[in-house]
Amino acid sequence: MFKAEDTNMWSEYFIWRLAYIDRQAQECSHQAHENMKQAQSIMEQLKAENALEWTGQLNNIRACAREIVNKEFILYIKKDGRG
Repeated sequence: MFKAEDTNMWSEYFIWRLAYIDRQAQECSHQAHENMKQAQSIMEQLKAENALEWTGQLNNIRACAREIVNKEFILYIKKDGRG
């Protein structure tokens, strides 16, 4: 049977673990976003010429980067035996 101290210890561990995974996911998402932006040549020139198109392309890149990161972390958690 678990004691209250054990439950608190595990709760703190899981909160720390989730925060760690969230930081990693944010870093990966930012890096993927920057890489995709460079690969698709999204530059300030497009922003100046057609702000709506520029915004649409950046939103698309952001969504793709988020999806990639989410899939990678879901696979990581499943491989790690936690999912």
